[in-house]
Amino acid sequence: MKLVLASNNKGKLAELQALFAPLGVELVRQADLGIPEAPEPHKTFIENALAKARHASQVSGLPALADDAGLCVEAFGGLPGVDTAFYATQFGYEKGDDNNVRALLEQMQGITDRRAALVSTLVALRSADDPEPLVASGRAAGLITQERIGDQGFGFDPVLLLPPFGKTFAQLPAEVKNANSHRGKAAQQMLALMRERWFATA
Repeated sequence: MKLVLASNNKGKLAELQALFAPLGVELVRQADLGIPEAPEPHKTFIENALAKARHASQVSGLPALADDAGLCVEAFGGLPGVDTAFYATQFGYEKGDDNNVRALLEQMQGITDRRAALVSTLVALRSADDPEPLVASGRAAGLITQERIGDQGFGFDPVLLLPPFGKTFAQLPAEVKNANSHRGKAAQQMLALMRERWFATA
């Protein structure tokens, strides 16, 4: 089964492709099909993921999978949340993972409450008009470090310390990260939903 992934992020594609391999699902980035990114005007992960999935499915005619994810920092009232990708631009930096991390560490200086969570919401649709989208959410809670640690992964992986491991996501092997990350948890839920709803035999 081929699904269009409503994202142009190569890191997300690689992670999700590995996670969905057991179902024999092939993910194709929307950019590879010439599909532009959808607007994301909403304030919640689920609304944005649904909008992205409907857009990708509508344009491609294929079933679609969308992920809306972000960092929710306790000391900032849950922000940047859905605006995570553009976080750095609020502080005069260009959009990008490195600048997001730089801006976060700067804004967290002097803050003792370092609690934060990476959150992922996945939405899958059989068609653009699917009345029963599959929805799965995952959350990985941890602490924002004082500096970057580790060189694996992408996004905020180098600055989110996971207390059970005593390491950041950027220090963990890919298979361990995928089993414990926000996106990994959401993907496991989504796999179960797809098996039950889309692939179950009568």
